Formats: sequence, structure tokens, C-alpha cells
Amino acid sequence: MPPTLLAIDTATEICSVALALGNRILEHSESVGQKHSERILPMVHGLLRAAELQLTDCDTVAFGAGPGAFTGLRIACGIAQGLAFGAGKPVIAVGNLAALALAASAKAPGARRILAAIDARMQEVYWACYSIDDGELTEISAPALAAAGELAAICRRSGADLVAGSALRAFPEAVASLGLTSAPDARAGAGAIATLAAKTLAAGGAVSPALASPIYVRDRVALTIDERRAAAAAAAGRR
Repeated sequence: MPPTLLAIDTATEICSVALALGNRILEHSESVGQKHSERILPMVHGLLRAAELQLTDCDTVAFGAGPGAFTGLRIACGIAQGLAFGAGKPVIAVGNLAALALAASAKAPGARRILAAIDARMQEVYWACYSIDDGELTEISAPALAAAGELAAICRRSGADLVAGSALRAFPEAVASLGLTSAPDARAGAGAIATLAAKTLAAGGAVSPALASPIYVRDRVALTIDERRAAAAAAAGRR
């Protein structure tokens, strides 16, 4: 029987859940702001109910591991672990930038190398580069953090022919002069995460829930009070 996978994603303001039923994907997404912890479980239960399934019918639980919003990544990982522990199932952590690249490839079928880049706040971007051939995604450059001003140089070095993600909306001037195909509205929802998780499951890559962890990339996820004051003072001085 083809595997059945549950996937969840809370890395952005969009809360997303999906079921992979063989070659069919059922997905539901909501813009929830900061209410991921309130909405994610009702969304999971609603999707399972619509598919007439129990959690124990799923072969694994996958989640968007990041990079992304720190709190959102912790929520997704914790919920996936809790669901998997309760159902006696393994977990698969899927990189959000890989899922973004896969989603973007559907918008530009001719693309062969995709640079996925999302707004990391503080004038920085999370980025990674992937090649895609016949639907198979291969990581060329692992997820990393860079200053937004470095994005054009990163694109040139990577040889990307498609740039995708929220960094293009946050920093529209960053790559405008390169003439690359762009997909600023491409999004890594739970459906793309489920698709990639199915490949990982087939390759034997599912792990015990206890071993699952987010991909933070940024070592420091919060500023001290003094650093926030200094940043606010610097911004005020520029006005």
C-alpha cells in the first residue's frame, strides 16, 4: 500500500496541514498570525476527519523544520513529536527552503537550479540552493543566513535560474538587476513538505520522535534588552 503521511507547518504566519495519500495530497492552510498553537491541532483533526482517517492510520508525521520563525519551528517540532509519540509513529523533519524550492519549480517548469530565499528579519535572509531534475530535488548549498545585500552575489555564485521566496518582496532591489525568473509568492506549505517527506520515508529516513529537531540556522534568535535599545536608537537616528 502507498504510504499515508501527515505533514504540518507553522514556520510562517500561514499555518498549514496536509495528508499524503499515495499520489494524492490533501492540504488546508490558514493565515493565523501568532495563533499557531491554537489552530494547528484542530486543523490536523479536521483534515483527518475529512479523510475518514485516524492518526494511527498514518505511517509517519512530517513537519517543516525551518529555517523560519523561531517560535513557529518549536511549535511544529513539538506538535509533530507529541502526535508521533502518541500514535507510535516515526517523524520526518523537512527543510522549509527545500519545500519552497519544490513549490517554486511548479511555477517555472523549465528551471534547473533554484535559489530559495526568505526574509529572516534584521535585514537578513535565509537561503539555500537546489537543483531539480525530473521532479527530484538535490541540495547544492545548505541553508544559511546572509545579509540581504549579499543576495545578488549569492545568486551569481550559485548559477540559479530561478529565485523564489519572501526575500524578493522584502528586498525587491536585491536581485532586480540580474534578470532572473522570480517567484516571490511561492510558499512552502505542508503539501510540499509531505511530498518531500514521502521520498525520505521511502529512503528509510524517518527517525524516532525524540531525535527530531528544528533547523534554526541563526545561532542567536533573540536580542538582549540593551541590543534592542541600541537598534531602536540607531533606527531613530536614521530618520
